[in-house]
Amino acid sequence: MTDRVLELLRTRADLAELAAFPFNFDVSRAYHVEDVHLASGASLEPIAGDDTGGTYFLCAGSAVLHASSEGDAVLIADSVTEALEMLVRLPEWCEELTSELDEEGLRAHVRAADDEAREEFAPDLDAQRVALISGLGLPERPLVELFALMESAAGRTEPDHVLLNSRDLLAYRLHESYRRPLREFVLRPGRETLDRMRTGDLGARDAAAADPVLRAGVLRAAQFDRGQGDLPLLRFLLECESAERTEWFEERRLAAVLVASHGRDEDVPLLRSAAAGHVTDGLGAREWSRAEEARRFGRDVAAESEFTWVELAHRQGHVEHARVALIRMLDDTGPHADRLRELSRALERIGDHAQAARAQFFLVSLQDTGWERASEAYVLARLERLKGDLAAAGRALKRAREAVGAEGAAPDGTVDQWHRRGLGRLITEQHLELTLAAIDAADEDFARATMAHARRLLASIGKESAKALGPLSTRAKWAVAGLGRQGG
Repeated sequence: MTDRVLELLRTRADLAELAAFPFNFDVSRAYHVEDVHLASGASLEPIAGDDTGGTYFLCAGSAVLHASSEGDAVLIADSVTEALEMLVRLPEWCEELTSELDEEGLRAHVRAADDEAREEFAPDLDAQRVALISGLGLPERPLVELFALMESAAGRTEPDHVLLNSRDLLAYRLHESYRRPLREFVLRPGRETLDRMRTGDLGARDAAAADPVLRAGVLRAAQFDRGQGDLPLLRFLLECESAERTEWFEERRLAAVLVASHGRDEDVPLLRSAAAGHVTDGLGAREWSRAEEARRFGRDVAAESEFTWVELAHRQGHVEHARVALIRMLDDTGPHADRLRELSRALERIGDHAQAARAQFFLVSLQDTGWERASEAYVLARLERLKGDLAAAGRALKRAREAVGAEGAAPDGTVDQWHRRGLGRLITEQHLELTLAAIDAADEDFARATMAHARRLLASIGKESAKALGPLSTRAKWAVAGLGRQGG
């Protein structure tokens, strides 16, 4: 349903003119300076512009996002009605407003700013404000309440309303004061459960035992908040990790470190397996724990890897929080190969193949040897294919072929015998997958060209690799052969 206030502005020229000047909400300029979309994939509709090239967007759920032409974006209100009320009663020329101001303080600031506005550009400001408030039927709520709503909306920009440049996939900036550290969000359930367990709450104990994800949060909370009386519950958590043997060995190791830090001889049998045999007595347990703390399980929460919180957010089901954190990290990452690789893999795990491909593209360009270039280029091809850019996937596979010499150029010594090793199989596999994707996309010429490369590769790689790819190869060959029959 169209917002009532937005509909009035679109149908009443007199009200639209007042909103555009002096309140800088111009529905006749409902476009942005570049193509953009929300990282979450939710709907986004430009509804008005300002006189600096900025744009107001209507988001799914009726929220209003403002994006500047300089690359900043912030959620300003939960509806167009609320946004207009803010723009009219707390207009943009009212600077230095803070949550510390009470009602009279806010009114004083607005009066002073209005006086300047009347002198400089809006002599009829009072009449214009009254006419627009009346015409739109805007409520007359206290300014302190209105300002609180504005601050609340800004604080909810992440994760669902992060704006991306559609070409480069860079995120629009958000002021640090409105960004909540991911670690605070993902640690909250663990901290709450740890506090309850410390009071002897059996329900919290049972919940941690039954839920490995919650237990991971509890262990992380205990890592950074060490309690003198925690040893019994730490033993319990380690027993749970040891009994369940989940794929998350990191938590088992952490639980062992926390138990070992107490240096008790009676814990040695419990620790021996989790510590890979490094613990034989209480003194050794404490020394091992200190070494592990120095290497990977420190006590400073701010020093913990950002990927720890991303992974925990993902496991908790908070995919958008994980996505936004990774995108912000990628935007801030320079030519750092190891970090780009970790970002690419993390983004792929959460299913954001476009951002993963962005990280991987930069990573390929940083590789020094032919083997490294081919290894990362085939990953790039997979990501480009998964995001739906088949041409880009084809270009990535060409880079892989060139790196190993499959295009005729002599490879360097680092890719000797590539075709008889796993790299040959992986590159060939991606050609076959891309062939099938091209057929699904009805791009017959591209499918045939890609399959031609795949045939040459299948003839080059080792017999065992070719045999392993047999079912996929057969599917691709028959699919391409079917194109010929259809054409006939």
